[in-house]
Amino acid sequence: MMKYLRIPIAIVAVLAAIVAIAWYVWDQTTGGLPEGIAMGNGRIEAEQIDVATRTPGRVLQINVEEGALVEAGDVLAIMDTRELEAQLQRAEADVARAESQVLEVRALIEQRRADLRLAEDEHERARTLAERGVSSQSALEQQATRRASAEAALNVTIAQLNSAERGVDAAGALVNQYQTQIADATLTAPAFGRILYRLAQPGEVLGGGGKVLTLLDLSQVYMEIFLPASESARTAIGAEARIRLDAIDYAIPAFVSFVSPEAQFTPKQVETRDEREKLMFRVKVRVPEELVRAYIAQVKTGIRGVAYIRLMGAEDAAWPAEIVGQPIPPEALPPGLAPED
Repeated sequence: MMKYLRIPIAIVAVLAAIVAIAWYVWDQTTGGLPEGIAMGNGRIEAEQIDVATRTPGRVLQINVEEGALVEAGDVLAIMDTRELEAQLQRAEADVARAESQVLEVRALIEQRRADLRLAEDEHERARTLAERGVSSQSALEQQATRRASAEAALNVTIAQLNSAERGVDAAGALVNQYQTQIADATLTAPAFGRILYRLAQPGEVLGGGGKVLTLLDLSQVYMEIFLPASESARTAIGAEARIRLDAIDYAIPAFVSFVSPEAQFTPKQVETRDEREKLMFRVKVRVPEELVRAYIAQVKTGIRGVAYIRLMGAEDAAWPAEIVGQPIPPEALPPGLAPED
């Protein structure tokens, strides 16, 4: 009797194994997501910007500490510009001297032109007298030589004027260079963000390109995920997305800001050989800046989570609430952001 009971039990076990395998394959290929919804895991990221000196110099003061929030254009640090200011004064004096030389040469040109006019008049008078036989041919030749000499002197002076004017341009360019270097000595925030590292202290001498601060650019907070070709082809720039972080029980509104045009291997975090051999496309899901500002105290980079994207042709697909979690309450959203569907 026991022998015959073993056969149905074996059949049931085989069927159960088949069902389990089928469920696993379905779950791995669809992720248990509704049609039209793509998913990928990643972590919250933001670009790091090094605030550095353009020219060598001494750090005069630093106005911010690590962790401080700054807006684009805020003065973060100031370099010592005393040497540059002295060089600027010398360059400005050179400009004034060059401009004075230009005025002198222009006055000399007027004198040379007057000399040339006089020489031309005397040459014309000598030619008339020579034609009448009153004056000799040698006197005419002497006046012609004087006229040619006056003309040559005028041309030389005009060339000197061109050289003097180029001298003004060169001195002015040097003034602009020092003014630019002095302006660059005031280091400002290139974007809205948070000071991540303070890499220098007042009094330190840095070379050109020396790093003073590292800024975390919070104007573009995003999660980078990888999608297979079939899903990335249906992922549009600006597509609606949601981010669910491991540490927060809310679905964060987001949108697709970038889809890589080139395929690449899946991230190294994927451990199976088969998965590593599949080509994937990199996708950035960005959190709107106004939402980042509204929750700036809670914004932390490095937090892991999952991003969900509505694919093209499925703009009305419902978000999987049992997976995504609870949406941010509409009253907690900044103006302009639509509430969660």
